[in-house]
Amino acid sequence: MLRTSIPVLLTILAAGCAAQTNDEGAADTVLPVIDEVYISQGFENPEGATLAPDGGYFISSVNGPGNQKDGNGYVSLISPDGEMVKRYWGAKLDAPKGMAILNDTLYVADIDKIAMLDLETGNPAGSIRVEGAAFLNDMTTWGDAVYVSDSGTATIHKISDGTSEVWLQDEALLGGVNGLLGDGERLLVATMKTGTLFSAARDGTLTEIATGMENADGIGLVPGGGYLVSSWPGQIHYVAENGAVTTLYDVEAEEGPTQNDLTVIGDTVIVPNMRQNTVTLWKVSR
Repeated sequence: MLRTSIPVLLTILAAGCAAQTNDEGAADTVLPVIDEVYISQGFENPEGATLAPDGGYFISSVNGPGNQKDGNGYVSLISPDGEMVKRYWGAKLDAPKGMAILNDTLYVADIDKIAMLDLETGNPAGSIRVEGAAFLNDMTTWGDAVYVSDSGTATIHKISDGTSEVWLQDEALLGGVNGLLGDGERLLVATMKTGTLFSAARDGTLTEIATGMENADGIGLVPGGGYLVSSWPGQIHYVAENGAVTTLYDVEAEEGPTQNDLTVIGDTVIVPNMRQNTVTLWKVSR
C-alpha cells in the first residue's frame, strides 16, 4: 500500500475561484477540497467499491475484458486504512463491476446477471439473470430494492424479490448510463454519452442537474451539499446544487490513475483505478 500526506492540488477550471456564485453574485457554494490519503494495491482491473459491514471496503476486480465470461473476476476485502484483508473474499465471478448490499447479501453486477454472495461468508447465494442485458455496470440500493445500470442498452433495471424488471429505458437521455446512487426520494443517475447527472423520481421522471462531464461514471454526495462525479479516464468533478461544474482532479491516463466507480461514504472518497490495479482513498472537506 502506498501512502501520501501531500494534499492534491485542485485543477479548478474556473480560474482559481474559491467559491461559485449565483446570478445575484452571492456566494453559492464553497468548493470542496480532496486530499489523497492512501493508494491500496493488489487488484486486477478494479472497477467497483462499496462499504463492508466491518467498516472496510469491498472492491471488485474485473481481471480481464469487461464483457468476457472467463471466471477470472473476484471481490476483495480491504481494511478501512487500505490493507488487503482478503484478496479473494468471495466466490469467483466473470467481470464484476458495481456492488450493493441489501439485508445479508452482496449483489454484484456481472455482465448480464446479478451475482449474489452471502455477506458473512462470501459463498454464492444465487444469481439473477437480467433479460436483454448487455453490460451491467453500477449498482445501488434504493428503498427496498437494488437498481443496476446497463450501459449497453440505456436501461436501469430494478432487482426485487429475486427477479429483475426494466425500471427505466431511454436511449436519448440514458445513453451509456453508468453511475447510480439512491438518495431518499430520488435516484441519482450519471451517463457517459452526454456526461449528464440526473435526478430521477419514483415515477421515472428525469430532471437534469448538470451536464458536460464526458464519460461520467460514479456519483457521491458531498458533506454540506453538492456532488462528486468521476469521469473515465481521469477526472473528478464537483457539481454544486445550482448545477455548476468544477473539475477538482484532472489527469491524462498516461500521467496518473484512471478514475472508475467513485463512491463517497461520509467524508471518504474511494475510487478504483482500473489501469493501475490500485484503489485510491481521498478525504473531502471544505
